[in-house]
Amino acid sequence: MILPPDLELTVSAFFIVFARVGAVLMLLPVFGEDSIPGRIRLMIAFALSAALYGALGEPARVALQHGAVLPAVIVTELMTGLAMGMIVKILFFAISMAGSIVSLQIGLSSAVIFDPAQSGQAPLLSKFVGIAAALVCMGMQVHHLWLGAIIHSYQSFPIGGLPPMQDFAQLAIAAIGRSMTLGISLAAPLIVYGIVFNVALGLSARVAPAIQVFFIAQPLNLLLGLSLFAATLGTMLTVFATQMGDAMQGGW
Repeated sequence: MILPPDLELTVSAFFIVFARVGAVLMLLPVFGEDSIPGRIRLMIAFALSAALYGALGEPARVALQHGAVLPAVIVTELMTGLAMGMIVKILFFAISMAGSIVSLQIGLSSAVIFDPAQSGQAPLLSKFVGIAAALVCMGMQVHHLWLGAIIHSYQSFPIGGLPPMQDFAQLAIAAIGRSMTLGISLAAPLIVYGIVFNVALGLSARVAPAIQVFFIAQPLNLLLGLSLFAATLGTMLTVFATQMGDAMQGGW
């Protein structure tokens, strides 16, 4: 079946837009979670590409009219989209890291659950704060910045050009450092609590070596640790969503 030239150009331009948008959504938090069926994610990517085609379709059409090779353009768009989505995913791992640190400090590191986002076992609190952070980000409209970054990326990375791998590599390194710093900062109250509690536990063991201090103090550790975690959870999630928004707006 031979398509009319205008229709063929429109379909080709749509698939160029779909390549970048779909690649980004495949790795974005919430939209690209492995717990969401693949068909649903594909439908979301297709619908969003159709919604953005009016704003992004013209650069794709111009690139094709200037002789761009469709398979090569799609490959470069996929690489650009995957790189962008991975940067956001690295930043989002900060809250999971904070949850893992909290679990370690209060003695719940062995309570694990399968987390599709991390493709393996994760502490229960890490999974919990990950879901809560996703809800807070959606409530604070941070996901609009994720989607807005897709539109603005066409100004920084025009269609038809090779993605700047060196710049993406430097950005990934910066994102990893920011994510680790943010994760440790979010869990700072529990880190301080863990240090104080364990020092007190060690002194108690030195004073009364005959008593099994660990087994006596572990329920207290859980009670105090969970209480402190519950008291700081709201601030933790709000700070995380704010930092994520600042990062997406270029406040590195």
